Amino acid sequence: MATQIPDIETAQIPSQTAHIDPGSGFPARVVQKVKINLVFRSKWAEINGAMGDLGTYIPIVLALTLAKDLNLGTTLIFTGIYNIITGAIYGVPMPVQPMKSIAAVAISDVDFGVPEIMAAGILTGGILFVLGITGLMQLVYKLIPLCIVRGIQLAQGLSFALTAVKYIRKIQNLPKSKSLGEREWFGLDGLILAIVCACFIVIVNGAGDDHGCAPTESTNPDLGEQEMMDGTKKRASRLKKIIFSLPSAFIVFVLGVVLAFIRRPKVVHEIKFGPSAFEVVKISRHAWKKGFIKGTIPQLPLSILNSVIAVCKLSSDLFPGRDFSVTSLSVTVGLMNLVGSWFGAMPSCHGAGGLAGQYKFGGRSGGCVALLGVAKLILGLVLGTYLAKIFNQFPVGVLGVLLLFAGIELAMASKDMNTKEDSFVMLICTAVSLVGSSAALGFLCGIIIHAILKLRNWRKGKSLSSI
Repeated sequence: MATQIPDIETAQIPSQTAHIDPGSGFPARVVQKVKINLVFRSKWAEINGAMGDLGTYIPIVLALTLAKDLNLGTTLIFTGIYNIITGAIYGVPMPVQPMKSIAAVAISDVDFGVPEIMAAGILTGGILFVLGITGLMQLVYKLIPLCIVRGIQLAQGLSFALTAVKYIRKIQNLPKSKSLGEREWFGLDGLILAIVCACFIVIVNGAGDDHGCAPTESTNPDLGEQEMMDGTKKRASRLKKIIFSLPSAFIVFVLGVVLAFIRRPKVVHEIKFGPSAFEVVKISRHAWKKGFIKGTIPQLPLSILNSVIAVCKLSSDLFPGRDFSVTSLSVTVGLMNLVGSWFGAMPSCHGAGGLAGQYKFGGRSGGCVALLGVAKLILGLVLGTYLAKIFNQFPVGVLGVLLLFAGIELAMASKDMNTKEDSFVMLICTAVSLVGSSAALGFLCGIIIHAILKLRNWRKGKSLSSI
């Protein structure tokens, strides 16, 4: 890959994996690798990174909880376990996100209820699991050109960013996924609050990896002036270090939680403690059929492209030296849904947007998502579905800010296109995906355009081997 992000913490990851003793027994090696994968590179940065995926996670899960009676407690418990396991396996902030196409169908279709949602998740997971263990996913990964993957990533990133701007500008009815009108400037969920949060994140995080410029040195001052300037430089350097090390996303999220209680103090008395009851979802033959046609078919291309292939490409870009297999990613997504969906947990997958968001805010290790998983697990066991009452008061504009930066970070992965031809295919794929609201349609058009260009090069006299 042409894009390698210079990051001291990231560069240390491959060297840390080398400490595993090959002579030790298999269980000992597994335990040792899990410890290495879960170790924090930087405590505050990892905590901050764990917040990077919430701009996507909270709106979808909250909407389905309020509109479709999704069991929020069960979803939190299972996704928390998934976070912990994937963090231990991969050693990077591998996200666990709701399946977006299935969620979109459930929100828009009145008759698409919990049984249909779970049927779609089980069938999608089963297909991904089979593609993984048979090696077919690896074949797909090798055949799909990078420019098309980048087109899907760019489309998904821009889609997140556009949704984020909508969250910031307009009042939202999340259960119905509708905008209700222009958001007011002032208030506990006003435009001013969202703009201040966005500016705060830019001040702390910059454009991503830029952590501020070192103070420039003066040329020929006399001794007294030199001492005064050295003292000023040290104070300025300490202040910059403090500002640039603040966990911006974590602070913004905590602010949102505080404002949720301020907006409706009575919510405290509505909360009951204890986990939600576990029940096996009863799925009828009609639910299986409808779940497959309306849920699995549109979700499958998105899962293959964005949850497996794009995640694998992006992981290799962000963490050079780490090997990520599409086979393992496909199998883990499959297993997550083959287990949790039977008990009413929202169908889940990995996602390039979630990975980009967590990386943007400082996530560098598996400990980042494992920490998020522990938090979900505790909330699911202690508050269960009643947590929705709190999240329903969470400022949507603040969620939009978190989602905006996650989307921009994902879109920036497409900057490594080195030829005009690759950029052309990528932008065609992106445009069709956005306008058609379908990653599968964008992928199909990208493949066709890519094949036409290659055929054109062959007709112009280039050898087949060079093409």
